[in-house]
Amino acid sequence: MSTTSQASQRIEALLDENSFVEIGAQVTARNTDFNLKQTQTPSDGVITGYGVIGGSLVYVYSQDASVLNGSVGEMHARKIANLYDLALKMGAPVIGLIESAGLRLQEGADALAGFGEIYKKQVLSSGVIPQITAIFGSCGGGLALIPTLTDFTFMEEKKAKLFVNAPNTLDGNEISKCDTSAAQFQSSEAGIVDVVAPEAELIAQIRELVGMLPANNEEGTPMEECADELNRACEDIAGCVGDTSIALSQIADDARVFEARAGYAREMVTALIRLNGVTVGAVANRSEIYGEDGEVSDKFDAVLTPEGCEKAADFINFCDAFDIPVLSLTNVKGFKADKCAEKRMAKAAAKLTYAFANATVPKVNLVIGQAFGSAYVAMNSKAIGADITMAWPDAQIGTMDAKLAAKIICDGQGAEAIDACAEEYAAHQTSAEGAARRGYVDQIIEPAATRKYVIGAFEMLLSKKEDRPAKKHGTV
Repeated sequence: MSTTSQASQRIEALLDENSFVEIGAQVTARNTDFNLKQTQTPSDGVITGYGVIGGSLVYVYSQDASVLNGSVGEMHARKIANLYDLALKMGAPVIGLIESAGLRLQEGADALAGFGEIYKKQVLSSGVIPQITAIFGSCGGGLALIPTLTDFTFMEEKKAKLFVNAPNTLDGNEISKCDTSAAQFQSSEAGIVDVVAPEAELIAQIRELVGMLPANNEEGTPMEECADELNRACEDIAGCVGDTSIALSQIADDARVFEARAGYAREMVTALIRLNGVTVGAVANRSEIYGEDGEVSDKFDAVLTPEGCEKAADFINFCDAFDIPVLSLTNVKGFKADKCAEKRMAKAAAKLTYAFANATVPKVNLVIGQAFGSAYVAMNSKAIGADITMAWPDAQIGTMDAKLAAKIICDGQGAEAIDACAEEYAAHQTSAEGAARRGYVDQIIEPAATRKYVIGAFEMLLSKKEDRPAKKHGTV
């Protein structure tokens, strides 16, 4: 299979059969310096056009590494920019399939200007149409900004490389020591990548994702026919307080969950699910991960981390931009406490708080475990704007654990007094029932009935409208 066919075959694999229509097939490089005149540049190294995924219109570009290594020159960039213009006019997603050596050095300032044109189109499109990139080969230097300006980024697990500076150019590093351009690093350490997979699986997951997204920011909440039972009981969900990715799969239609940035800040789950056919964005605290063998493979403290806050805030902002309702599953007792986290903790928690409070889409919060202190307030509490707050009967909601509170309140009073104080404090100040009496919880629900009640809440909130103070944009 030739490299040329790889670029086109990726498009064919991505789109519905025989739906692709190419645009600009005759475009070639305009620059003739440095012997470019003698070099054939068919399509100037990028195939652009449109087609459908599941019957929905999408625009696609696929870089051809057989033409000057897929490098970005003036006309290459112009083709991508023109594709964005069409997508904005039609209100349809743009999907970029990337394999490129980066800037075309022979075209110098023209190529640099081309990068800038693409960046500008991406910025104008942000929050208007969904943008997805998939990296199959090299994506370095200024080209690395393209996937990070989009909403979702996919990387092929072995051949894909994403970097601003190559691993060997970093002080104190060389590629065998730490391959900072590898999919694993960019996914788990940098937090840039949503999905790492072999090529065929990666393309299948892009198709799955597109099916869950609206075409644009004015289309409204995506819906599809739901075959799953509306009132289906989630019999085992009470045991999923720790691993909330499993809890989400139990709530979701047909257990379908698309987890975003799955390898990064794994103590915070961000995912798209469907509830009675409606796409919902889910944000959930996680304290443990179960492996395929059914055993716990990782454990985390039930705390907010800087990375988890930033990951969740980005996801909430995306959902709000595209009118996707937000569900939160809360199980958090505080903030991560170490020197490294402290540098960023306040700002990151502020970003999370801002994202939840600023979002005007329907917001439902379900407290499934602990909900203590300011960390709970930041996790979509009623105080910062959750439309409906639910809790499981055993949930704990308050300033801190009852025993810790009792030790402070009854300092110097003996074990018996402290135990009695803790019991009273738990009943009045940290129980779900106590929070409900004060109006901070709207409904106390049995875990098995979670799916029914959450769907009901979102259906009630479907036509929500909310007026906010007039402003250009916030500054957090």
